Amino acid sequence: MTEMLYQRDSYIQEFPARVTKLDLQNNAIILDCTAFYPGGGGQPADFGEIRVGDLILPVRRARKAGPDVLHIIEGEFDLPGVGQEVQGYLDWERRYQLMRTHTAMHILCGVIFRDYGASVTGGSMEPMSGRMDFEFETMRKELVQEIQVAINSEVENARPLRVDVLPREEAFKIPDLIRTKINLLPEGISEVRVVEIEGLDLQADGGTHVRNTSEVGQIEIVDYKSKGKINKRIYVRLIA
Repeated sequence: MTEMLYQRDSYIQEFPARVTKLDLQNNAIILDCTAFYPGGGGQPADFGEIRVGDLILPVRRARKAGPDVLHIIEGEFDLPGVGQEVQGYLDWERRYQLMRTHTAMHILCGVIFRDYGASVTGGSMEPMSGRMDFEFETMRKELVQEIQVAINSEVENARPLRVDVLPREEAFKIPDLIRTKINLLPEGISEVRVVEIEGLDLQADGGTHVRNTSEVGQIEIVDYKSKGKINKRIYVRLIA
């Protein structure tokens, strides 16, 4: 089982690790621990590299495979042997942009749930931009402008974020923990990772976030569309 370092500390940029397995079919390395986020919940997987002495192995993506994380190597290289010590390095600029973006999506979700009671029906993101779908019957320009003012106010409020891992039974006692329309947590998960924006939002979430909403920067709603009778999509981007 790969220890997921990012679950406790999203700011780890490099880390020592040991090779536990090789997946030759996927040209992938499995480590005893990793800071690479393997993707999920709308957040893309991390890029970066693994160094073995002077050899640099480009990691084109990370992917979850059961209890392990595959670090898929781009190109033809001799992979390190099982038990060998390596050093992992994230593409930090891209990762940090994704952290800012993911927190921005939680700000958007928190404001809309607080002010309008609308649940999330879907979402995705790329570095510095994303979209989120909500259960709104109508969406108009004036409402979008209200939402944009409110989400940027929460950025300026500099709210701290906190991450906890709770037993499943304890986590599900929290009201409105699952903000998506469909509960995506498998039955077999015994612990639930929760991310809280203090005073605004508390959700089950496996992704990476910044420590404070002030790190997100200005959020702009660039478009909105109707995706169904009670399904409206909001597109956002972050101002660098």
